[in-house]
Amino acid sequence: MDDLFKKTVCQAEVDSVLGHREELPKAIKTIIKSMEDERCFAHIGDDPIHFSTSVKEMIDKFRLILFPGYFATEKIDKANLIYNIGQNVSQLYDILSEQIIHVLRHDCLRYGKKCFECDSSGNEIALKTIQEIPNLRLALASDVRGVFDGDPAAKSYDEIIFSYPGLYAIAVYRVAHILHNLKVPLLPRIMSEYAHSRTGIDIHPGAQIGESFVIDHGTGIVVGETSLIGKNVRVYQNVTIGALSLPPDAGETLRGSKRHPTIEDNVIIYSGATILGGETVIGARSVVGGNVWLTSSIPQDTKVFIESPSLIYKYPENKPDN
Repeated sequence: MDDLFKKTVCQAEVDSVLGHREELPKAIKTIIKSMEDERCFAHIGDDPIHFSTSVKEMIDKFRLILFPGYFATEKIDKANLIYNIGQNVSQLYDILSEQIIHVLRHDCLRYGKKCFECDSSGNEIALKTIQEIPNLRLALASDVRGVFDGDPAAKSYDEIIFSYPGLYAIAVYRVAHILHNLKVPLLPRIMSEYAHSRTGIDIHPGAQIGESFVIDHGTGIVVGETSLIGKNVRVYQNVTIGALSLPPDAGETLRGSKRHPTIEDNVIIYSGATILGGETVIGARSVVGGNVWLTSSIPQDTKVFIESPSLIYKYPENKPDN
């Protein structure tokens, strides 16, 4: 009797599951029908762009060249340096040019834009980007030294290069910024958002950031598209360099306008500070304290802090006199 009951229950469960699965074709038809709704978004009929794999591969290849020997899987010495770097540069060129060609062609076909002569333009832009690598290495060297000079917890340059998320985010930003300036669509932002997902640091590739930019700890930092940041600027965790509250139509009316602050040379911005607005200028050598909220400019050599909060202490009733 028990076996018969179990068999009956099991068959009922199988029938129930089958019944649910038989409803899937109806759901699929409804979903496909919804793709005719112009209020929603679909990417049908366009070539796929495999960002998730190619962007990581491309960033890893850039790091191999920007910091030779640090992330290599084999020892690099004078005997094999030219072969190792030559191979990595050649591979990077192929990955980068292919990705740029994809995004150029994507915009041409999908949005009916003027033809970029995608293959030729993609290869030209990839070459120009690779030609900037010596300058990128100098800029990143200044970033590394800036971290080391100001962070007593950093025991060596190697420690910073191997492990600091701030340097990773800055390295990706500096590459993405070059592509952004060369008018490459999609790819620079995808790169910066990949770094954002890994580090918690969100730097728009359109921001202009001078040498020796230091991110200490890094989590929660936001740097907006039209930010201008000078040399030797140090930023701590949870800092926002952003825009003021924007109207619902800001995407159309304010696109391309200066919406984010200017931070002049040798400024320190401590954790939790928020600085907003395209007309806001933080003067050189100023210090912005933790949790400060600024929407207006401050002159050079200014220190801005909030008052110490009033603290409430609640002790146990049997607290000793001492």
